[in-house]
Amino acid sequence: MKILVCCGNGLGSSFMIEMNIKKVLAELGVEATVDHCDLASASGSKADIYVGTRDIATQLTSLGGKVVSLNNMIDKQELKEKIGAALVD
Repeated sequence: MKILVCCGNGLGSSFMIEMNIKKVLAELGVEATVDHCDLASASGSKADIYVGTRDIATQLTSLGGKVVSLNNMIDKQELKEKIGAALVD
């Protein structure tokens, strides 16, 4: 399974979310590859789950995977709930 975190520039915020997703996956006992990129590069990287903040999540829907839209990128509980739900669906 591959999870790709996308943000407008692909730098700080997506890297921070990537690190938090890795922590959440460890808590859930799930093994997955997690990476981050900028929005423009997302179409060249196939993933099972795409994660982005709500302002860019709609732009990820055409990429072919599930999309997790975050309201608050630093809320670990929201991240855990939404990633957990995406893994089950």
